[in-house]
Amino acid sequence: MIELADIYKRFAGSGGAALNGVSLSVSRGEVFGVIGPSGAGKSTLIRLINALETPSAGRVVVDGTDLAGLSAGDLRALRRRIGMIFQNFGLLASRTVAANVAFPLKLTGIGRSDREAKVAALLGRVGLSDHAGKYPAQLSGGQKQRVGIARALATDPDILLCDEATSALDPETTRNVLDLLRSLNRDLGLTIVLITHEMDVVRAVCDRVAVLERGEIVESGRVADIFAQAAHPATRRMLAAIGA
Repeated sequence: MIELADIYKRFAGSGGAALNGVSLSVSRGEVFGVIGPSGAGKSTLIRLINALETPSAGRVVVDGTDLAGLSAGDLRALRRRIGMIFQNFGLLASRTVAANVAFPLKLTGIGRSDREAKVAALLGRVGLSDHAGKYPAQLSGGQKQRVGIARALATDPDILLCDEATSALDPETTRNVLDLLRSLNRDLGLTIVLITHEMDVVRAVCDRVAVLERGEIVESGRVADIFAQAAHPATRRMLAAIGA
């Protein structure tokens, strides 16, 4: 579903590469984790998948389409197939929960009655039907993230990108959000790419994981195999931090 082939990404004035020869593939319908410390290049990697960034070298291919050279119209169509949720939720404070979820539908020109029906269904799926008229300031962190997930699902994406989506949440709320993501993966066949610095998150929800350090993938494989026999010191340090 997603392939990154020998990706390099350099930013002007940075003095080095944010990503340095990264290659990975994500299968359709799996939950794939990318883990590493702050500054490892994780957020840059995820922004390449929906073309918010372009690589300095290498190829990004999504469902058979090379993102290089896509027209503006084709790029908009691709982005409708890729939902994204964020660490800081990214909600519009002046809009209700329902209006936040409806926003991408409004941008695509869907009529009001169809929008309302879709929003009601999405809020039901994430367990927030009773909160449609509230504003983000009235919600807990976990509820805000559920709104973010509902909004990301509004355009019926094939891929869901999660950029540190649970790092602002307490452990119990994190478990609830991860359970929701796993159910969406199972029920909708969503391909999920999850960026995190927490090994517990990887263990809870991911099928495979890549360990990123200083812009390079230093280890990758099935989560069970990585936990059982980590080969790289960076991986072993992260496992030791959670007592694994």
